[in-house]
Amino acid sequence: MTISLHAKVMRFVGILLAIMIWSGATRAEDSTFTGEKTSWHGFDRYDFLMDEVTFEIKPHKAGADEGNSVKTPVKGQLRCVVVTPKTPAAGKPWSWQGYYFDHEPQTEIELLKRGFHIGFVYCDAGKPWDAWYKFLTETHGLSTKPAFVGMSRGGRNAYTWATANPEKVSCLYMDNPAVSREAIARLGDLAKADVPLLHVCGSIDPIINHTQMVEASYVQLGGRISLMIKDGAAHHPHSLRDPKTLADFIEQSQQPVVVEPPKFVGKSATKTSFYASASDYREAPSEKTFVACRGPWFAPSYDRYEFRIGNIRMPVTVIVPRTSAAGNPWVFRADATGRDSLVDLALLAQGFHIVTGPVPTDTDGPVLDQWNTVYKHLTDAGLSKTPVLEGAGGAAGEAYAWAIENPEKVSCVYAENPLLRSRMSKTQPLDRLESLAKAKVPVLHVCGSSDPWLASQSQVLEKRYKDLGGSVTVIVEEGKGHFPTAPRDVKAVVDFILRCQPNP
Repeated sequence: MTISLHAKVMRFVGILLAIMIWSGATRAEDSTFTGEKTSWHGFDRYDFLMDEVTFEIKPHKAGADEGNSVKTPVKGQLRCVVVTPKTPAAGKPWSWQGYYFDHEPQTEIELLKRGFHIGFVYCDAGKPWDAWYKFLTETHGLSTKPAFVGMSRGGRNAYTWATANPEKVSCLYMDNPAVSREAIARLGDLAKADVPLLHVCGSIDPIINHTQMVEASYVQLGGRISLMIKDGAAHHPHSLRDPKTLADFIEQSQQPVVVEPPKFVGKSATKTSFYASASDYREAPSEKTFVACRGPWFAPSYDRYEFRIGNIRMPVTVIVPRTSAAGNPWVFRADATGRDSLVDLALLAQGFHIVTGPVPTDTDGPVLDQWNTVYKHLTDAGLSKTPVLEGAGGAAGEAYAWAIENPEKVSCVYAENPLLRSRMSKTQPLDRLESLAKAKVPVLHVCGSSDPWLASQSQVLEKRYKDLGGSVTVIVEEGKGHFPTAPRDVKAVVDFILRCQPNP
């Protein structure tokens, strides 16, 4: 059977019309909000009233005198607003304004351009917010994880609702926020849900201590929090004149974070985030000042896993690089890696794993057999057979103790202002350096000239190790005491450690 050219053309036209009709229907379905719409900065605005008792929501028309804002209260009713994008983004993401609708709206306008809906309910967080969330997500199909924008009191509202509903939040952008003590006490639920936070504050904002409390808590809980501190700015003006950074943060936070944990952590590991504490002082031309930026939105963030091995009572902590270097090198230490541990941060960037071995609570320090078990577990999983042994202060003594017992399993030893005493072995490290020297394990110390342990520890070790034929370098930084232990010249230390790694 043959089909004429005319029939083929008509069939093609029919298919094309069907596609156009289907596309139009799809676009129509994207805007399911009813009622008389008005305009908000060039986008369609729909107003609603929520009954304060029953929480029933019905359409409402904004008054002509309101412009882009919400001005006129209605007795017994709460004002609600939805602004729709021209074309909704995949998943119908939306931003929830915590208070002060239309105040410094540049971020919401930018989000609308990127396909976000904007939602707002004019009241403090509570049951009406629950009803509004249900209305937008269940009735109108918006994302079940909105982003929050909270300025001042709006920040308090956002944190109150978000900490009570952490599984229903994609991120929080807070601007000079107030935060209740109750919400701060519940930040652990947000951190556990891996909800990223971004605070923008003025350096002389009178309530910046709220942000400082949130940051201190969230970091300790292993959550991701980034800060932008506008130098010399007060509580106002809120936001940034150029909202790109804020919109980028919110948009990227919509993407699910899917991370496959390393096999060596097992199934019951606790995952948190690790990143530096230092601020980067950047010019912000739109703000006519500089901004101190810190946190994972501005610097690398790494996954940190805490897990148990065998019958060892206390956990092992491993910070994982984004990409492992050839040979899977790693650092083995007794003390936890702090956010100001500049060498470890630099080594993470080079592809090293950073491992803190177990220190039991029922002994005076690390136990040799337990550390041997950790070493076997990690090397059986593919990490290097010759880790770097590292420690600061008193923890350096434990690193030396394990290295002395296992000299053939060590690439090098690095210590910062060390106190070379150990609970891991009965004989102290300064009296047992022969095995390390014989194995030709290179040693590097970085010390402050005013550190009280310099003469009795590092300088004694330097002489004894050289007498034994070992390779040792002691860098003394003039004018420094015991703290900070981190070296001024991180590159020199990292280069030393890299040179000591075996060829993979």
